Amino acid sequence: MLFIHFKLKVYWKTPSGLPNYTKCTVERKRFRYTTNRPWTGQFRQQNMPGTIRKKVFLNPVDEWGFFRGDRVEVLVGKDKGKQGIVTQVISERNWVMVEGLNWHYRTVGAEEGFPGILIKSESPLDVTKDVRLVDPSDLQGTEFEWRFTEEGEKVRVSARTGRLIPIPETNNQTHDYKTPGAYIEREKDTTAAVVSEITFQPKLSTFEMDIMEEMGIEEERTPKKTYWY
Repeated sequence: MLFIHFKLKVYWKTPSGLPNYTKCTVERKRFRYTTNRPWTGQFRQQNMPGTIRKKVFLNPVDEWGFFRGDRVEVLVGKDKGKQGIVTQVISERNWVMVEGLNWHYRTVGAEEGFPGILIKSESPLDVTKDVRLVDPSDLQGTEFEWRFTEEGEKVRVSARTGRLIPIPETNNQTHDYKTPGAYIEREKDTTAAVVSEITFQPKLSTFEMDIMEEMGIEEERTPKKTYWY
């Protein structure tokens, strides 16, 4: 599962469809992405209005190929040559977090009279140069490429052995279920049949016209011409 890219935040904009307003939008398009996800308070605090941060340049990734649950081999640092499982993907920075590898100690909760608590934390690794996938046939690191099967399914293939590298089921996990097929619908859930039901009938009438039609009101007046200056 890839996280949503937080590319635009609109603080204010003029009403649309009214010609007496000059189009204007107060927005922010540049953000500093970190290990804090865009929907968290830490991310909003790091990107407060008026905050200007230095632009981060990244190596472009044509097609993303790393997912939660992948087994990867670390290519740099003190854990070079070790293998681990990807626990978090931050595609905005080309980062992945590998469980138990490339970690460091950091202090949290430090204040006057209290030194804080020392905790162990994994540091992100760049997918373009710091890690590579592990071939499931021999458990050795390998480069990969995307291909299509005869059935038209898009799959990852080891560039060294040609073996398929399946996308882990862990990538489909959410806070609500481990796999979509194993989820049990609850009383307050909206069923798939209700969601897929088409209830909207598009019309050319306005909202006011729809209300008048529902209430049986017939408009017999001739509207005056309106001029905007």
